[in-house]
Amino acid sequence: QYTWYVRHDVFGLISAMGGEDIFVAKLDSLFETDQYWHGNEPGHQTAYMYAWAGAPWKTQQRIQRIIEEEYGTGPGGLSGNEDAGQMSAWLVFSMTGFYPVCPGTPYYIIGAPSFPSITIKLERGKEFTIKAENVSETNHFIQSATLNGASFDRAWIRHEEIMNGGVMKFVMGAQPNTFWGNVDEQLPPDLMR
Repeated sequence: QYTWYVRHDVFGLISAMGGEDIFVAKLDSLFETDQYWHGNEPGHQTAYMYAWAGAPWKTQQRIQRIIEEEYGTGPGGLSGNEDAGQMSAWLVFSMTGFYPVCPGTPYYIIGAPSFPSITIKLERGKEFTIKAENVSETNHFIQSATLNGASFDRAWIRHEEIMNGGVMKFVMGAQPNTFWGNVDEQLPPDLMR
């Protein structure tokens, strides 16, 4: 679990592991062998770390599964303690479509929105709306995106872009688009530079 608690230097972790392919394989192994424990809040960033290795579609896949398996409306609906609201905060952020992997930095990693439309009320009457065309339980992979009508292919968004208001639109599909957000200039910023 704590191998992935390097949210401030994900590129350093990738390098220490031997590169993107090994990093992705180790992440895959964590999830596929059921070693990921969502009830351990210090690991909540783990599913989002694929973005640094050019595989944001795997983040979209893992988030959907976590939401389906770890959250429910009945007894035991949360897989861990609600420590200061973190279990619910993860869900709200993740269903909205982005997550603050490294708090205190002005970036969010894009996951996959769960609702056709959601609006965040901002200061001074501004609004930031996230639309997810074709979203459903099976259509949880981002095919393309726009921000205020302009093409958007980054796997991350700046806090400032959200606070400026506007509309982010995703087109969702049943199959991963392995080309969206996967090249160097689309990867999250290197916080150690």
